[in-house]
Amino acid sequence: MSHSSSKRDLTEGSVRRHLIRLTIPMIWGILAIISFQLVDAYYISLLGTDHLAAISYTFPITYGIFSLFIGMGVATSSVISRLIGAKEFETIKRVTSHAIVLVLGISVVAAIIGIPFLNPLFGAMGADEKELEMIRSFMFPYFLGTFFVSMPVVGNAALRASGDAVVPAIIMTVAAVANMIVDPILIFGLFGFPRLELFGAAISTVIANFCAMLAGFYVMYRRELFDFEHLRNWHKFGDSCKRLLIIGLPVGITSMLPSFVNSTITGLLSKTGPAAVAAFGAATRIEALTLVVMMALSIGMAPLVGQNWGAKNVDRVKTAVREALIFSVLWSVVMAALLVGFSSQIADLFSTESVLHHYLVLFLMIVPLSYPLGNLTHSWGSAFNAMGKPQISSGLLFLKLIVIMIPATMVGYDLAGAMGVFIAIAAVNVITGVGFHFWAWRRIGHHASKLA
Repeated sequence: MSHSSSKRDLTEGSVRRHLIRLTIPMIWGILAIISFQLVDAYYISLLGTDHLAAISYTFPITYGIFSLFIGMGVATSSVISRLIGAKEFETIKRVTSHAIVLVLGISVVAAIIGIPFLNPLFGAMGADEKELEMIRSFMFPYFLGTFFVSMPVVGNAALRASGDAVVPAIIMTVAAVANMIVDPILIFGLFGFPRLELFGAAISTVIANFCAMLAGFYVMYRRELFDFEHLRNWHKFGDSCKRLLIIGLPVGITSMLPSFVNSTITGLLSKTGPAAVAAFGAATRIEALTLVVMMALSIGMAPLVGQNWGAKNVDRVKTAVREALIFSVLWSVVMAALLVGFSSQIADLFSTESVLHHYLVLFLMIVPLSYPLGNLTHSWGSAFNAMGKPQISSGLLFLKLIVIMIPATMVGYDLAGAMGVFIAIAAVNVITGVGFHFWAWRRIGHHASKLA
């Protein structure tokens, strides 16, 4: 593989400058990805409550599928960045090419399993026959187009691994804008097109991502990240799959855990009443917005850590992690101050109903105080994934969310109701954030000694 000028060497130059350059484009890239479901939900809501309820049933399933491919994206970024650092350029083309084949295979399996079980799956979730008909009209084309929807995640991860965060962000932004334009045309049947409603929303998502996939393929091919020879030749395909799945599977599975934990907490709060549930739902969405920058930082630092880990530049890895952690704390302090200081005004945006307002303010006065220490786990998880140590990041996340968080919130609810739940969330964030940080810093030193 030639040393293309378009490839950015992250093993040299200012670590802080690389971190900033890789993180900033990811902010709008993540917002572009989030916009797909928001745009769908908005336009579909104009069709009526039944249609919005139907599309709401699909979110957990589409999120679960997307989480699996997020895992594949993290794996691709980790493997490719470390190979670039080690200057194993021919292996890069082989692994990336086989990643495309692997994603295609997983997409086909998802469709084969998902389509026949649409009725029993969504029926078990509580959808009635009218809703099932609308759900099928969305999920059928979505399953058929799973490869087009998922491939941009993996392709953009490969581009980021080469040190380019701008092009992937541009690709996803253009795709998001395309979805925003095509969505109402196909949903409502504008400009002479047939009115397709939920079917049209799914087609729009597939079309936009198909265009993003083609753009990603073009750039990847020009930068020699994959070639058609390896697509045709499956020599060492098993080795490529092993490299990718050993990271992709644990990351994909554990990325589903927050959704499971939130549903458990929602179940606890439902005993208090619908206002507490609505407040928690609104709070988690507010929280998600504050985490966009943290997510961008975690994704941006991965190729920086990966390339330097592959090149055995342990000091640069430590510097990258340290810089990310410092920014994480500073950003979290600012976000916590804003949410606590303007908790009442923020709650007013969601409801003037006194009980809901009370619970939302309660959450915003308690949980954000834990962000500065609790958010340390995001950067550490990304760092260990980039080093090819997914068992560590997945283990930490499982320990925090399943082993500690769920029992803690149950105890908190028994002791003090909704307030006890919020205090438990904050306490777990702080305890695990501090504990994981000190443990992980020693751990990275242990792994570094093996590379020396």
